[in-house]
Amino acid sequence: MERTTSFAMRATRPQAGALLELLKPITWFPPMWAFLCGAVSSGVGLFENPALLIAGILLAGPMVCGASQVVNDWFDREVDAINEPQRAIPSGRVPGNWGLIFAVLWTGLAAAWGAALGFWVGIATLVGLALAWAYSAPPLRLKRNGWWGAAAVGLSYEGLAWLTGAAVFLGGVLPPWQILAVAGLYSIGAHGIMTLNDFKSVQGDRALGLRSLPAEYGLHKAAVIACWFMAVPQLFIVALLATSGANWQALAVSLLIIAQLFAMVKLLKKPEELAPWYNATGVTAYVSGMMVAATALPSMVV
Repeated sequence: MERTTSFAMRATRPQAGALLELLKPITWFPPMWAFLCGAVSSGVGLFENPALLIAGILLAGPMVCGASQVVNDWFDREVDAINEPQRAIPSGRVPGNWGLIFAVLWTGLAAAWGAALGFWVGIATLVGLALAWAYSAPPLRLKRNGWWGAAAVGLSYEGLAWLTGAAVFLGGVLPPWQILAVAGLYSIGAHGIMTLNDFKSVQGDRALGLRSLPAEYGLHKAAVIACWFMAVPQLFIVALLATSGANWQALAVSLLIIAQLFAMVKLLKKPEELAPWYNATGVTAYVSGMMVAATALPSMVV
């Protein structure tokens, strides 16, 4: 009897490892990279204040991105019970309403963390967290529509993380328009990256009525849309760099775009098969260009 009662008590509490699993550390890299790009674009030496650098990286990755992952898993728990029953919530390793409780608590902790780093950092954090809930939670549940869902994730993972990195190292103030423009353009481009990420779940999306772009338009057309979204904003970034005198950065980003175009041509031949390959090649060139552009911004805003 005692053993049965003990087991029942354990079954009503989440496993610590399962809570970490909900945060999905593997997803933290994109916003942390964008944060670093924003920090570089501020022109302030990254290692002048190591504590601030670490606090900002933790905000972008484990805090805000982690919160978004917990929120998404909670509101996808019924879908995951069918498609991925081994996940933490449907498997019962995070039982009852603990997933929702953890999502609310981690969201609040992330908001407080961002506010402690400055006014505009706090604002960017709140917007990112609001988008995370709007993406996954009803009634908005932006992920039901591929246009809005990809836009929300792209803005959060790239633009807001970039803005946060710049604002943290500028003392919490709003970054200059050049930084905001480049961050915004890379956010638009990230829409295409998010569309390619939806290729892996297209069958489930169609079955459940989620209108991701691959599910809505087919794989080839969605790949074409993704390529346009990724390529065009980078052309504007090159123009901005060139007209501001950042010649070597403009050339470097141009070469990275050319590399992406060659990869895009290959992608469009077999989009379903080659989407993971493009994520490892074309997207790598894309995010490399982000850092190259970031190095030009300090001299552009002087």
